[in-house]
Amino acid sequence: MYKSITVKIGSNVLTRPDRQLDLERISHLTDQIATLHKKGIKIILVSSGAVASGRGMVANPPKKDPVSERQLLSSVGQIKLVSTYASLFEAHGITCAQVLVTKEDFRTREHYLNMKNCLSVLLEHNIVPIINENDAVSVTALMFTDNDELAGLVATMMNTEAYFILSNVDGIYTGNPGDKGVKLIEEISGTTTDLSAFITAKKSNFGRGGMLTKGRVAQNTAAAGIAVHIANGTQQNVLVDLAYQKTSVAHTRFVPGTPRPAVKKWMACSADFTNWEVHINKGAREALYSKKATSLLLAGITSMRGDFKKGDLLRIIDHEKRLIGIGKAQYDRQKADEHLKDPKYKPLVHYDYLYLFP
Repeated sequence: MYKSITVKIGSNVLTRPDRQLDLERISHLTDQIATLHKKGIKIILVSSGAVASGRGMVANPPKKDPVSERQLLSSVGQIKLVSTYASLFEAHGITCAQVLVTKEDFRTREHYLNMKNCLSVLLEHNIVPIINENDAVSVTALMFTDNDELAGLVATMMNTEAYFILSNVDGIYTGNPGDKGVKLIEEISGTTTDLSAFITAKKSNFGRGGMLTKGRVAQNTAAAGIAVHIANGTQQNVLVDLAYQKTSVAHTRFVPGTPRPAVKKWMACSADFTNWEVHINKGAREALYSKKATSLLLAGITSMRGDFKKGDLLRIIDHEKRLIGIGKAQYDRQKADEHLKDPKYKPLVHYDYLYLFP
């Protein structure tokens, strides 16, 4: 049985075809969370549904302006969504809390630790945090792909044992579900599996992401040492069955990798918030991804961009112009330029402060 779980519930699980909240299903999911909560399991709930809830409350939203539409619907719908959860949890004698976040909250180590502290205090007082992206103020260019990504970052930040992604399908299939010969993939290990080979990029009616996004988020979260399960949120008792790790429930499980140090967990969330870059050659890339722990030496750097200072985060770009990692600079750009031709000078990025994307 897992002792701590991050649960993400998608919009298509929480809503009916008529775009209204499915109160019966929300009630059943809340009952399951309450059951686990009373067993001493720490639950963090990341819930979609605000925009979908707002659609059923606002007449004639501004469809020609998607940003204004999302701001309007999420602002109205979030109140109804959280009020629904609050009343359902209250019936079980459980207090819940609303936590609205934006991607900016992951920008600095200070913001990151402040958010972590907030969630830790809530859990210590046996309060169920209900998290959602603050769509009313999020800038489009800096929005999460969807709540799958947000929940994955939260699970990694809080180091929960498991992360459950509840969708309206049983998991990841070898092709389109329902097609002849297509099967549910019960377990995926590592990050080398190319999920795009058999997952459609089609998005849901209410959410921003699709199954391909879920799969990639699941791979990255599992790589941080967290067991990830993608399952159908409409199944009876799905949360309880997954929490007790019952094999009878149809779903896809991503095998957890080696846990990361706390500072690297934050760095993994920060790729979108730094403009400084170092470009490396093929040899440096191969060295970084070798089995031996390796720091980034100046000898492997082909160019640098930005006047970075000591302690700044650097985007690491390989010889094929791909972002492969994030590193913390041990010294500033001026010193790096001065010693660029010195192969024995200390690493620009030490291994302890280097995060490589799987």
